[in-house]
Amino acid sequence: MEALAVRLSQLDSEAEGVVRVVMFYDTLMRRRVDLPALARASAGLAACVAGIRLHSTGRAIRIAPDGRETSAPQPPASTTMPITLDEEEIGTVWLERPGAPGPLDELLLDRLALAAGAVVERYGPARTTMADPALLELVISSDSDEAARARALRLLGFAADLPVHVVAVRSRLPLDRLGGLVCPGRPVKAAPLADVGVILATTVDPARLPAGVHAGIGAAASPDRSWREARTALRFTTPRRPVVHYAGLGALALLAEVPRDVARDNADVAAIARMAANPEDLETLDAYCATGSLRRAADVLHLHHSSVARRLEQIGRTLGVELTAPAGLIRAELALTAWRLLND
Repeated sequence: MEALAVRLSQLDSEAEGVVRVVMFYDTLMRRRVDLPALARASAGLAACVAGIRLHSTGRAIRIAPDGRETSAPQPPASTTMPITLDEEEIGTVWLERPGAPGPLDELLLDRLALAAGAVVERYGPARTTMADPALLELVISSDSDEAARARALRLLGFAADLPVHVVAVRSRLPLDRLGGLVCPGRPVKAAPLADVGVILATTVDPARLPAGVHAGIGAAASPDRSWREARTALRFTTPRRPVVHYAGLGALALLAEVPRDVARDNADVAAIARMAANPEDLETLDAYCATGSLRRAADVLHLHHSSVARRLEQIGRTLGVELTAPAGLIRAELALTAWRLLND
């Protein structure tokens, strides 16, 4: 390459400049620099502000020739170039040169765009928990083909050999905070989709979720199927059971497939709906179904077991079910769960 540079430099100064720009970016790519370093080197080479923006993050990196990030208002770019990866535009690079573009600006940006695409492919975007919802939706949608899903995961920063777990959450807390809690120090991305927050993470530690957060955790290896499972698991969460693993639902998950009209017309579910007007009875039944024991339910409710026994006797008459019998307990738990799913 150096011999070629010498030969071309003998032709004219523009040819020498072309070779110097090409060699400059070849060197940067061999050194595996990151995006800010690319922008800093480009600004120094071009002697004007250089910028890089990825569509997945929306953040612009703008570096002045002195190597410092500039916060000055961004003027119209003198030259721009798209960053592409797998024939998809993933971002933009540009120069902010006062006056007319330089003779090598287009070449410089072409090489900068190639280098930026290589950085994204190798490392993913800048470390941030919040993700572009469109990219995240590509990952979890059942309509995405595997190539599009793999490309979206790569753009989100997930290496091909990393497992991806999907969590559906409802919370008033910021999603970026939740993502950082359940997966500290590892790749994690989050975004809101409709009324549900989605977290993609390489590991999930549900014990780190704060109180008040409801979360459903998918079990499948495929992100699209895991998302469906996570949404289903989220529907089964309650204040007493705020985190539900789909794998732990077992046959109970089948209740989520029951048509609403069918569930609503069931006699046991209809009885629960009538009883729901009395929150005290509903809480007592919930505690009893969760513990399977009158005394343990009394401990949960902070009541004497005789008081709970009287409540359960009255609730049993209302439901037409013998709650102290195993079959009666199963019927009550199924009916209570089906009623909750109706109101999800």
